[in-house]
Amino acid sequence: MQLETSIARHKVLTTTRKSMLYNTSCDTCENYNCLIKSNMSTLDDVGLILKKNNLRCKKGQQFIIEGAPVNGLFFVLKGKVKVFRTGINGREQIVRFAREGEIIGHRGFGTEEYYSIGAIALEDTVLCYFSKHTLQEALINNPKFAYDLMLFYANELNKSESKVKSISQMTVRERVIDTLLYINRKFGTDKGFLDVNLSRKEYADYAGTTEEQVIRVFSALKKEKLISAKGKKIGINDIDLLKKEISEHNFFLDS
Repeated sequence: MQLETSIARHKVLTTTRKSMLYNTSCDTCENYNCLIKSNMSTLDDVGLILKKNNLRCKKGQQFIIEGAPVNGLFFVLKGKVKVFRTGINGREQIVRFAREGEIIGHRGFGTEEYYSIGAIALEDTVLCYFSKHTLQEALINNPKFAYDLMLFYANELNKSESKVKSISQMTVRERVIDTLLYINRKFGTDKGFLDVNLSRKEYADYAGTTEEQVIRVFSALKKEKLISAKGKKIGINDIDLLKKEISEHNFFLDS
């Protein structure tokens, strides 16, 4: 009986893994901001595209575990992702959000042996996965791809430094407003609301404050008719006034 149960479980796990892996051609991909897509003409020579795997993640599924060995990089084909790291007393700090065409896990790629971040799908998400060895081989043999990746890292560093500088000088209200504007730039809107469902805690984890403080700021902004809310959904009623309130902190820098 136990043997039959073990065999049945093995079949279920095997089927689940197979359902997560399927091929999506880079030729038909519409994410033109993707580093792989923009270098397809030169990457054909090194066969990188043929070594890609596609993974499907359910909403809430963690696909990078903080502290796990670095095996490769993920590119978001479809969906939304939050990238976080664990801070003091186990508190989660959201580093950034990612959408279609963006890279996940790049901070662990290169000399690092372990991922310094974790990543969770905010909705049903499809990822393109390239192994560490495959990417290293492509970088060695493709100067343009290596150069574009270098520019990407330089841009990411600039964003991180700008964010650290701004956050240190912002009040709690300004940080929450900055978070709303960042989410708006990142995901846009759908039917008048930000096109991503985040909890108040997730807003707080990105803004570097507490859930209670976020609720207070949201309440104040609603009273001032700057935003509206419907359950988890948040709508920005007057984006120009929000931008003006934190204009001295360079809100336009998309960290």
